[in-house]
Amino acid sequence: MTETPAPALPSPEQLDRHVALALDAARAGGATQAEASVSASRGLSVSVRKGEVESLEFQQDRDLGITVYIGHRKGNASTGDLSDAGIRAAVQAALDIARATGEDPCNGLADAERMARVFPDLDLDHPWDLDATAAIDLAAACEAAAFAADPRVSGSEGASVSSHRGVSVYANTHGFLGHRSATHHSIGCAVVAGRGEAIQRDYWYSSARCADDLMEAAAVGRKAGLRAAARLGARKLGTCTAPVLFPPELARGLWGHLISAMSGGALYRKASFLLGRLGQPVCAPQVTLLQRPLLPRGAGSAAYDNEGVATQDRTLVERGVLQGWLLGSYSARKLGLSTTGNAGGVFNLIVEPGTDDFEALLRRMDRGLLLCELLGQGVNLVTGDYSRGAAGFWVEHGEIAYPVEELTIAGNLADMFRHIVAIGCDVDTLHNVRTGSVLIERMTIAGH
Repeated sequence: MTETPAPALPSPEQLDRHVALALDAARAGGATQAEASVSASRGLSVSVRKGEVESLEFQQDRDLGITVYIGHRKGNASTGDLSDAGIRAAVQAALDIARATGEDPCNGLADAERMARVFPDLDLDHPWDLDATAAIDLAAACEAAAFAADPRVSGSEGASVSSHRGVSVYANTHGFLGHRSATHHSIGCAVVAGRGEAIQRDYWYSSARCADDLMEAAAVGRKAGLRAAARLGARKLGTCTAPVLFPPELARGLWGHLISAMSGGALYRKASFLLGRLGQPVCAPQVTLLQRPLLPRGAGSAAYDNEGVATQDRTLVERGVLQGWLLGSYSARKLGLSTTGNAGGVFNLIVEPGTDDFEALLRRMDRGLLLCELLGQGVNLVTGDYSRGAAGFWVEHGEIAYPVEELTIAGNLADMFRHIVAIGCDVDTLHNVRTGSVLIERMTIAGH
């Protein structure tokens, strides 16, 4: 896999004039503050199913968004027409909206002194020399490897390959101007094992900023095939209480619930089970969560947030104790606080790993449930109540015994985070949430 010069997209510098025009038009129209962003992207996506091309898509987009403030009145609009007339029309629409809305004293740009001033090279832009034929061949090889992994693999939901590159510019009337260029590539496959009614489905995928960091297509397919075949013969369980092990691909979602509860919107709406818990233990003592926004090639790396505020290294949870919130300027003002530079979310969440590898975590669990799939969205951030459909493997004496299905796992997020027994060292570093497997001491497992 080799890199080539970037596809035919405008450079961020070439987009500067669009945001400059938008901001000038906003000032001329009576805005007291304004911010504008413009982006351009293009990509290639292919899907192959049973050796045949199912879809082939070329995508190319351009878009400009403008937000204006007239005092504390806010209006925003967007357009795909980047002609001067199109931009001026979008600005006028935003001004008209602002004049028609009520005042909110929390509206406005983030404070000028918080704007980022240093823009390190985060190594995010790695175009892939991939034409449609090569992408189809990769997807076909991925699917073929899934079928070859086990003779019981009998069907396919498709293998896919995608490559996307985007450039963007954000500017505001504080004089801030920020440029971003980034790529995202992926290979994935989902297959079915078994025949008739006794079938199981599973998948695997790999994603990265740089194609050289992706798993080989055949390795992705093989893992998908082996995962599907391993689930054949799944049994049902009776209702019980037992430890539950979340592998990294599912643990990311678990930490995502905690991040959502720490976010400003949930807090000022009083829709978080973490209200009033700042400075208090919210996780087990072995849990430390860090934000590291400047990691080279990081999936969540950024020098500034969606408002131009400089991102920073942060300790969000230290030895189980909640250290801070995730705030943009609006939510911070609603709470009487200051922005933390997290407009747009968390930037590379690092869950400090323990020393146990996956096999050691199974031994530590001894008897319980290893998850491989979660279904449904039964999570209430207000109360912390957690209930989701699940499938996986039952573990006995520290070893996988047999696959299980048609389960529901239930608990309360506050209790689940406080009863984390261990975090594995099996960390996947190619995602915005970098975590190993998470072993929770006990959850209710509802079966037949």
